[in-house]
Amino acid sequence: MYDLVIVGAGLTGGTLARCFAEAGRRVLVVEKRSHIGGNAYDEADDHGVLVHRYGPHIFHTNDEAVWKFLSRFTRWRPYTHRVLARVQDRLVPFPINRRTLVMLYGEEALNKGVKAFLDARRIPLAHPRNAEEQVLAAVGPELYEWFFRDYTRKQWGRLPRDLSPLVTARIPVRDNDDDRYFTDRFQAMPAEGYHAMFRRLFDHPNITVWLNTSWNDVSEEVHFRRLIYTGPIDAFFDHIFGPLPYRSLKFQWKHHEEPTVQPVATINEPAHPVFTRTTEFKHMTGQVHPGTTVVAEIPAADGDPYYPIPAPDTNDRRARYLAEASHLSAVRFFGRLGQYRYFNMDQVVAEALEGFRALRAEGW
Repeated sequence: MYDLVIVGAGLTGGTLARCFAEAGRRVLVVEKRSHIGGNAYDEADDHGVLVHRYGPHIFHTNDEAVWKFLSRFTRWRPYTHRVLARVQDRLVPFPINRRTLVMLYGEEALNKGVKAFLDARRIPLAHPRNAEEQVLAAVGPELYEWFFRDYTRKQWGRLPRDLSPLVTARIPVRDNDDDRYFTDRFQAMPAEGYHAMFRRLFDHPNITVWLNTSWNDVSEEVHFRRLIYTGPIDAFFDHIFGPLPYRSLKFQWKHHEEPTVQPVATINEPAHPVFTRTTEFKHMTGQVHPGTTVVAEIPAADGDPYYPIPAPDTNDRRARYLAEASHLSAVRFFGRLGQYRYFNMDQVVAEALEGFRALRAEGW
């Protein structure tokens, strides 16, 4: 008899499993993939280059509790993520900052400062209703077209005007030359990689992990008291309100027999007809290797679910599933897929830590 079954061996499932195991609970983790770590899984490719198999995952947080928790399972390699965007046949810093604008428009155009420059271009919209209006209100039509319109359409499979303003509101516009992608207090990568961190996270005598196992195939065989589900909430309920749409990713990998080929880890490709971005992992990992591997990301409608789509129609359906979930006393839903909500990695851990405390207070 297991006190708790957790479906999913990603960061959410791992955090919850560890917390409950340390509280004396016998935990079974069921994972359909052949590995732990969820989408943060990394491994050496055929050339020996450490890559993130499901696209780049950069850890950053301002939450000291999250940082301290994960620091129990890994040493850290300090890393500051920087991104360039290919716009007007040149590579410029992104998010947009003063230097970006100088490279595109010239120093003289910025002689009155970034705010004055953008004020002359913004479309005044006090309450943007969608992602398109949010960007137009922030930077105006030209920068919207260059940086956001086509990138967002490719990423989400919808026009920006059909998406929540929160999609683009997360991306700042800076009035200085700060070219860091994130500004969090803690920014680093696991020194030995994510997989090593996850191995330590799950390494506890009270945790049992079943890989290559679908919960639907074994749910009738396992004796347990309570369940935490980190997979897609609509799938758990057999899509009774219709499927929730997700965006997936496909990848094109290319190895180069030279130490490095990109000036930074990630290059956004807003104008490319297919790719959204390319990533060279050695910038992140610090690996010393004579060759390097770059991955190009191609968003897709089909495949493993990566991103819940934030839009009015999906929000309504999400609410119906969450209402249905509230009637289950011995089941809880966590994580990006379980909540159908976009989380950064640190937010996933924070949600799990807080959820653990709340569930313990309920007697779990």
